[in-house]
Amino acid sequence: MQSVRFIFWVVLGLLVVPLPLPAQTLHFAPLPMQDAETVVREKRPMLEYLARDAGLEFEIEYSTGYAEILDKFSAGEVDLAYLGPLPYVALREQYEAAEPLVLFREPTGEARYTCTVVMFADDRVPLAELHGKSVALTQPLSTCGYLATDHLLRGAGVHLAETEYRYLGRHDEVALAVARGDFRGGGLKTHIAARYEHLGLVRLSETEPLPAFALVANAETVPAELRQRLRDALLALDPQRRSEDAEQVRDWGESLSHGAVPVEDADYAPVRRMLRGSPVLDPGLPGLSPVPLPGRGVAP
Repeated sequence: MQSVRFIFWVVLGLLVVPLPLPAQTLHFAPLPMQDAETVVREKRPMLEYLARDAGLEFEIEYSTGYAEILDKFSAGEVDLAYLGPLPYVALREQYEAAEPLVLFREPTGEARYTCTVVMFADDRVPLAELHGKSVALTQPLSTCGYLATDHLLRGAGVHLAETEYRYLGRHDEVALAVARGDFRGGGLKTHIAARYEHLGLVRLSETEPLPAFALVANAETVPAELRQRLRDALLALDPQRRSEDAEQVRDWGESLSHGAVPVEDADYAPVRRMLRGSPVLDPGLPGLSPVPLPGRGVAP
């Protein structure tokens, strides 16, 4: 009888084949201002790469604003987010479990960038004389938008709130608007401003280097081992030196396809210094003081 029982359990053991565990699903939050089509085109190839490398599945969690991303982070509904330096600092201020994994290199190849204030060469005046004049900005929560432009103007003795500013959206739109003479000044990324120097744009002031966009993880929902696997998967790619890596990222968005570098929270010290000097930001970012509403600045 014992031998029969033994054979029974052996046969049963052969029949019971362990099933693979379901892949962990991570929820990824893209930039709030990007439409779904852009997100799928620019971000999904990277997510598919990470899914294959780390054995994951991803769901894209769309949000209407940074405040919603912060709420979802706190509620454990967002695991990863793609954030610029200013939104990250605001998120970290409210939620310490926000952990930057990597910085994505800019098109220049650097994982840092600077912001600048530009004018048209023929209309150039000292920054202090922008008081009451029209100033073009990108977006309220763009680091080179209200924060950096106000920081640079304060260095010349004038506050951005004392100008007639307007948000135009893209950095290129700011450059072109100033070159056309629609605005007396504008704030944008320095390397983008440089593309329009042939149209007569001149740079008057520039910030210190700031960290580029980052992939930020929720340390409360993404285990440390998995965070490291995601970090390693992105750092393993060197599209600037290896052709096979360049092919791997070929379909990734422009902001993701130049490689990545390590990052620590301490790298955001320059942004925090600007915040101490210019503590006025858009009301859509929790934990930070409100700026005059976008309608306050209207170019003549």
